[in-house]
Amino acid sequence: MIIHVKNKNTLIIDDFTLKCCTGKNGLNFNKKEGDYSTPKGIYNLKKLYYRKERVGIPKCKIKKKIIKTNMAWCDDPNHKNYNEEIKTYNKRIKESLYRKDHKYDYVISISYNEQKTPNKGSAVFIHLTSDYKPTEGCIALKKKDFEILIKLIDKRTKIKIG
Repeated sequence: MIIHVKNKNTLIIDDFTLKCCTGKNGLNFNKKEGDYSTPKGIYNLKKLYYRKERVGIPKCKIKKKIIKTNMAWCDDPNHKNYNEEIKTYNKRIKESLYRKDHKYDYVISISYNEQKTPNKGSAVFIHLTSDYKPTEGCIALKKKDFEILIKLIDKRTKIKIG
């Protein structure tokens, strides 16, 4: 199955066409760290992270992990753990997964920049939105649509952006 992010506000999966939002500067084949664009290409879905106390235990067919208070994603291009999950309280090198707002109550990591090429971009996720405002480079859906998505995907599902 393929999730197709057709343009900056349309995500198609199976028979569902869902409204989404993407990076403030659109879709881009040449993503750079901090450029506010969403990387074009085809990627694997890696893992569903979730806030158990807010959404319960989701039923899905991909790997999943409960978000804890010290979980983050390294967005420092000079760090050895660039573009991967980390445990830290160092605000300089991370995108916190444990947020006060509800954007990361559900988060799916994708296989973008798995080679950890410095400055090519990190922390590109599928996550939640309440208002469809453009993201820093992720794809975001309303909670009800995200819950449809996680029921349809499995470990073979890919996401095509662009």
